[in-house]
This record gives sequence, structure tokens and C-alpha cells, in this order.
Amino acid sequence: MEILKFSSLFAVTAVAEILGCYLPWLVLKQGKPAWLWIPAIGFLVLFAWLLTLHPSAAGRTYAAYGGMYISVALIWLYFVEQVKLTSWDIVGAALALTGMAVIMLQPKI
Repeated sequence: MEILKFSSLFAVTAVAEILGCYLPWLVLKQGKPAWLWIPAIGFLVLFAWLLTLHPSAAGRTYAAYGGMYISVALIWLYFVEQVKLTSWDIVGAALALTGMAVIMLQPKI
């Protein structure tokens, strides 16, 4: 149950980070309106706050979060950017999630 809790929180955190970075990308690369910087800043603040909700040390949290970020970024790539995922993408995401689980579920000493 603990892994489900951490995974869900990491997934929401990843979406906040991706939106915080994707909106400025739209402004700078696709000429979208500059007001998109405002929600982008809000999403990045939300992202930072969500990372503080984990009980682990910051470095361990960031390391484990990376696995979920990779997976959510690939889901974003598929659904938002309409890019077909390869088997390499899927295997890479599975490896990253396995790494996240190993880090987050290690025995407490």
C-alpha cells in the first residue's frame, strides 16, 4: 500500500513539473501567449511543495521521483504530443519504476 501512496504522489508531482516546463516551452517555441508563464510558475511551485510531502531525505526522494518522472513524461509524450512510444520507451520506463520501488521500499534502518 505504501508504494501506491508514493507512486500516486510522485505521479501528481511529475504532472506539475511537466506543466511547469511545458507551458514556457509553448511560449518560447510555438509563440503561445506570454501569460502562460503565470500558471507555469504556479505549477513549478506546486511541484516543489509536493516533493516536500515525502518522509524520506530530500536526495532519496529526488532519486526515486526520477523513475516516476520518466514514466509520466512518456505518457505525456504519447497523449499530449501524439508521439508513438517504442518498445525501448516501455522497457526504459519499467526499469525506472523498478528503480523507484527499490529506493522507496528499502528497509528502514
